[in-house]
Amino acid sequence: MRAAAAVAAALLALAAAAEIPLPERRSGYEFMGRETRAMQDDDATNPAVFWLLEGEALWNRRAGAAAIACSGCHGEARDSMRGVAARSPAFDPQSGRPLNLDQRINRCRAERQKAPPLAYESRELLALSGYVARQSRGMPVAPDPDERSAPFREAGRGLFLRRQGQLNLSCAQCHDANWGKSLAGSTIPQAHPTGYPAYRLEWQGLGSLQRRLRSCLSGVRAEPYAYGAPELVELELYLMWRARGMKLETPAVRP
Repeated sequence: MRAAAAVAAALLALAAAAEIPLPERRSGYEFMGRETRAMQDDDATNPAVFWLLEGEALWNRRAGAAAIACSGCHGEARDSMRGVAARSPAFDPQSGRPLNLDQRINRCRAERQKAPPLAYESRELLALSGYVARQSRGMPVAPDPDERSAPFREAGRGLFLRRQGQLNLSCAQCHDANWGKSLAGSTIPQAHPTGYPAYRLEWQGLGSLQRRLRSCLSGVRAEPYAYGAPELVELELYLMWRARGMKLETPAVRP
């Protein structure tokens, strides 16, 4: 057991040494072409605007048996939700583990509004999470400081470093070791989650970070975890820690 623990500690030390140095981190925005950057920069032409408008309407609409709107409890989102996405996922004492933004929205729906949860990747949930996350745009990523999140973050780090699928590849092999290089005609980014929910031209719609992670798992021929699975939330938690201090861009536009 001691030998196994020593090997694990050594592997974690090597992994930390291989991480991208903080001054060298770059947003996916910097790897995009001029036209795509312009699409993100202009609120009027950013295609995610339709989801944001719908999210604002949902924020102010009464829902569930309690007939309460999000704004009925939280007031103006620009005030009450500022910084929330920058700290998400965050530890939830009730469940004893971190919850991401989608899960917290559904928790509020179930407990406060007495409404059924919204399906993962549904237009309504993406609209609400996108609208809430938009209130933190431009703020630095500030990972959850609760020490109870630490073991879950380390589990996410382990998943980032683990070789998976028929291609036997890890996230780190692409996004730490080979970022900036070309893969199938596209530049490999550093995998910072600073723009999600994001509008991807590939999807022709808004999508969550978990959708992107599941796509990567499919790309290495691994079985994707289900939406909301603990493993995906733990990976989100680690990725946000990895992007600490970088500015949120939600809603980003990506190829």
